[in-house]
Amino acid sequence: MTTESRLKALLHSDSAGGIVLLAAAAVALAWANSPWAATYQALWHVGLTLPGTSLRPDLHFLINDGLMTLFFFVVGLEVRRELHDGTLADRRQATLPLIAALGGILLPAGIYLLANQDPAALPGWAVPTATDIAFAVGVLALLGKRVPPGLRVLLLAIAIIDDIAAILIIAFVYSDGVSLLGLGISAGGILGVLGLQRLGVWRPLVYVLPGAMIWVGLLQAGIHPVVDGVIVGLLTPAVPNPAPGARGDPRAPVVWLQERLHGWSTFLVMPLFALANAGVSIAGNPLGTDLARNIFTGVLLGLVLGKPIGILVASWLAERLGLITLPAGVTWSGFAVISCLAGIGFTMSIFIGSLGFDDGALLDAVKLGVLAASAVAAVLGLGMGAMLLRAESRAGERL
Repeated sequence: MTTESRLKALLHSDSAGGIVLLAAAAVALAWANSPWAATYQALWHVGLTLPGTSLRPDLHFLINDGLMTLFFFVVGLEVRRELHDGTLADRRQATLPLIAALGGILLPAGIYLLANQDPAALPGWAVPTATDIAFAVGVLALLGKRVPPGLRVLLLAIAIIDDIAAILIIAFVYSDGVSLLGLGISAGGILGVLGLQRLGVWRPLVYVLPGAMIWVGLLQAGIHPVVDGVIVGLLTPAVPNPAPGARGDPRAPVVWLQERLHGWSTFLVMPLFALANAGVSIAGNPLGTDLARNIFTGVLLGLVLGKPIGILVASWLAERLGLITLPAGVTWSGFAVISCLAGIGFTMSIFIGSLGFDDGALLDAVKLGVLAASAVAAVLGLGMGAMLLRAESRAGERL
């Protein structure tokens, strides 16, 4: 599969996935505010017994800490692939999205902190720094053929770097203290993955055991276990099986796995996450306190204003300093459109919020802020895209 056809397939699935994700969020909101709201809350706290253990994790834990590992694994695969032969492989190509993403992380975090001086609100500083790839790409796809291919690639690259930053934040900020025993178990799992690769073992199911070992070790260490998915994804080989006489798919494992798991992540894991986490009871007045209102405001302004302004200003300064040039076919008008769409936080923002806040009322304020900001960013991006990109398209036709 060529790079162009791969990009088209990825964009197509992400666009459709964004629609499914939106539908799941809408169902969660409607359910949580319906006469059956009690069943919504009760469903996710149903305890499940794991055979051979005394553990009784609830459904919410299995989705957020278990299934989301698959989502992060696919993210890790995409990052590995981009580092090998994508937009992040060439330093010159990677400079623009890297600087843009950095501006889109620092300014939203700063806006949130300005709006929230109370120490109880500080754990939410990273919530407005993330971009939801599926939603953002899905909205961009609604603008049709007027969107230059280079603009789509740039949005993907910025969102991927955002994901990398979010992963690092989750690993190093939202952890409960590090247990050396847990780190040792995870290190043993990593060595197991590397050892199997060294032996020329390429069957994916064989890696489930060392992958599970890494997951358990991270949980024991106090680091969120979904980071396991990223670690294994980054360790996945990006070149075809070099073993003499090897059988099976001639493509690199990272390619084979991403193409098979991307759909499961996009159409199953992410909608389930949205269904389990986007349900906020508005009737309960989640913004009834000053603290909750400040959190809501910080998240909303961070995503809607901080994201686009941070991305645009950082990129403009970098161009003025001669550090970057815009890709062929990309104008500042188009760049402004994707900068607005980068304010669609959703999946990763809600996930970070669930790590930062144990208080249900404050978490609801975070979720409302993310949902409202994502809706506003989508509308702004669509409106700007319809005006600016259409004008550019007509100007190009006249030329």
